[in-house]
Amino acid sequence: MRRKLAAGNWKMNGLKASLSEIEALIAAHPGPDCDVLICPPTTLISAAAALARGRIAIGGQNCHPRLSGAYTGGISAQMLKDAGASHVILGHSERRADRYESDEVVHAKATTAISEGLVAIICVGETERERDRGATLDVISSQLKGSLPLNASGAYLVIAYEPIWAIGSGRTPTLEQIAEVHDFMRAEMVKRLGDDGDEIRLLYGGSVKPSNAADIFAVPNVDGALVGGASLLASDFGAIVAALEAA
Repeated sequence: MRRKLAAGNWKMNGLKASLSEIEALIAAHPGPDCDVLICPPTTLISAAAALARGRIAIGGQNCHPRLSGAYTGGISAQMLKDAGASHVILGHSERRADRYESDEVVHAKATTAISEGLVAIICVGETERERDRGATLDVISSQLKGSLPLNASGAYLVIAYEPIWAIGSGRTPTLEQIAEVHDFMRAEMVKRLGDDGDEIRLLYGGSVKPSNAADIFAVPNVDGALVGGASLLASDFGAIVAALEAA
C-alpha cells in the first residue's frame, strides 16, 4: 500500500531563523501517519537534516546531472545526500520555464539522483493555453515519456502533477480535472513499469492550502501533495499534513 507523502517546497525562501518552522512542525506532528518532507534552499539542508533527525525527511530542490566537475554553482546528488537530503525535486515548471530545462535534462538528473540513492520527485504539468486547447494529457504523456529514467522504481520515484497555471495563482483545477490527470498518470506508470508502476506515489501540486487539502486528498490516485507557499509556515503545512493523515 502506498504511504501518503506531504512534501513542502520552500523555493528561494528561508534563512536560519526559518528552521524554527521545521521545529514547530515536528513538535505538532511527532509521529505522523504519512511521510513528511521539507525541501528548503540548499543553504539550509544540512542544518534542517540535523534538526529533523529522521523524524521528517529533508530534500533538495534541484541537482546537477553530473556527480562532480567544473560546474560552478552546481549541486550534485552526492552533495545533497552528504548534506542529509533523501529526496530531490526535479523538472519543476519554474526551472523548465526559467532555466529552459528539457525532458532530456530532467531525465539525466533523475537517473543520477536515483543512482545515488535519492528519491526523485519529477514534476509534470500543462500551461493554461495547453489546458484550453485540450492538450493536457498529451503534454503529461510526453513529459513522462521524456523525463522518466530507466532506473525508475516505486521506491525511488515520485511524480508530482502541477498544472502550471495553478502554481501560486490561488486557482486550482476542479476535482474532476485532477482525477482525470492522476488516473491517466497511474495508467501510464503501470504501462511503463508494470506492477511497480502501482507503487509510485502521485502528488498533486498547485495552490494547495489548508482550505482545499481534504477535498484534493479524497481524489483517487492522489497520494499526497507538493506544496509551495503554504509549506513555509508550520501552522499552514501542519494543517495540510493533518488533512493527509485523515484521508
